[in-house]
Amino acid sequence: MTRKYNNSPIVEAVCEFQFDQSSSWDLTIPGLIYEKVQKTFPKRNQIAQINFGIAVNTEAIGHQVGTQPLMQFLQDDGNALIQVGPNLLTINQLAPYSSWQEFLPLIEQGIQAYKEAVSPQAVQRVALRYLNRLEFEHNIRLEDYLNFYPFLGKELPQEFGAFVLGVQIPCERLRDMLNLQLTSINSQTSNALSMILDIAYILSQPEKVMLDEILVWINTAHKRIEETFEACITDQLRQKIKEVKG
Repeated sequence: MTRKYNNSPIVEAVCEFQFDQSSSWDLTIPGLIYEKVQKTFPKRNQIAQINFGIAVNTEAIGHQVGTQPLMQFLQDDGNALIQVGPNLLTINQLAPYSSWQEFLPLIEQGIQAYKEAVSPQAVQRVALRYLNRLEFEHNIRLEDYLNFYPFLGKELPQEFGAFVLGVQIPCERLRDMLNLQLTSINSQTSNALSMILDIAYILSQPEKVMLDEILVWINTAHKRIEETFEACITDQLRQKIKEVKG
C-alpha cells in the first residue's frame, strides 16, 4: 500500500521519453500536440534546450554545444507542464506533488497526444525520476533517518562537508536500471543540512519496450521507485515528514 506524507519531500517528478530518430518532425507538430492538451495545459512557452557533445578529429578533441527549441505547455498555476521537441517528450510535476493517481493521467495524456501527432515507431529511452529534498539539523546522525547515506570507516574523519553518493542497480535482466543518488545542496537556512535524494528508473536497452506496453512499464517504474524510497528512509524520518496513518 502506498504511504502518504503530509510534508512530502518531493520537489519534482519527471517522466521522459526519447523516440527513434526516424520519427517525423516539423514545425507544425508542437501545434498539433497543443491542440490535444490545451484544456489541461493552456499556457505556451518556447525555450532552448542546450546539448553538449564531444567533437573528435585527427588534430584535436573539442566540445560542441548545440541548441534545439523545446515547446512547453503549462497548467495555469505552472506546477505541471509538458515539453516537446524532436524525438523528445517530458511530463513534469513540480511541488506540491499530490499523488501518483493525479500525475499518471498527465503522463497518459502527454504520450497519447505525442503518438497521435508524430506516430513514432519505437521508444529509445524512458525514464521516471523523483527528486526529494530532505532537510535536517546539522547535529543529527544521518543513519538515524536514512538507510542510504555517506559512510566513513572508523579510521577516517567523521565530519564531512559536501558529498555525492550514487549507485546503479540493474533490473529486469539488465533491461532497466535503477539510479539512486544522494547529493548535498546549499541550505536555505544557516543551521541546516540539505540534500536531494534522486531516484530514477530507466529503460537502459533501446526498443526493449513496445509503445503499446509503455504504460505498464511506467507503472512498474513507479512501484520500484516507491519501494526504493521507503527502503532508503527510517521510521524516524517518516515521523519527521508526518506519515498519514490509517
